[in-house]
Amino acid sequence: FFSVLKMMRLARPSLWSMCTVPMRPYATKSQNIVWSEGVDRASRQQYLGQKGVTLWMTGLSGSGKSTIAMALEEVLLKRGVSTYRLDGDNVRFGLNSNLGFSPEDREENVRRVGEVAKLFADACTVCMCSFISPYRIDRDLVRQKHEKDGLPFYEVYVHVPLEEAEKRDPKGLYKKAREGKIPEFTGISAPYEEPLKPEILLKTAEVSVQEAVDQMVKHLEAQGLIPPATA
Repeated sequence: FFSVLKMMRLARPSLWSMCTVPMRPYATKSQNIVWSEGVDRASRQQYLGQKGVTLWMTGLSGSGKSTIAMALEEVLLKRGVSTYRLDGDNVRFGLNSNLGFSPEDREENVRRVGEVAKLFADACTVCMCSFISPYRIDRDLVRQKHEKDGLPFYEVYVHVPLEEAEKRDPKGLYKKAREGKIPEFTGISAPYEEPLKPEILLKTAEVSVQEAVDQMVKHLEAQGLIPPATA
């Protein structure tokens, strides 16, 4: 069944976004393994005085995902909140150094990062993931795995019009993609499936980095995931 769906997705990613997302089974090639229980999450939250959450920041290249994540990380750390940022480029230097940008590799990239983010959230850390993550099914599966384990997951759509992203082009990638030097570049020669109902929408063509950070901080405070700022 999944092989058929995968063929549909590789052939027509836009059609895939119209399908109902199935939940993949928790399959593993390993045998004779047993889950090791340790300190439970409630106790960890009590000891550390905070809860964990994954903030999944998705959007086109140049939308401002990494810039906002870096600014938010500093704000939270200064407030004494345990925080860590997983960046789309950074993880490809190590954890995902064996992956490219084909649809299959993008799927595996998001799956691996989703599992790491889940570990951070379980460790009572605010984990920010700034990844293009163009396919809706991949993002939804990360969400479902968090929800299955009772961990908060918030999708943050860092929105920018393609024309604005091309004007910014901080890494010169859009220019190369238009010249045909970068294959499978999201927004140009590969699709991007917008979130349908993101918990947070940041329109970076209209708001500053500080305003975007403030919006995310207020959301975390409203959800009781971080304490209000002290005067």
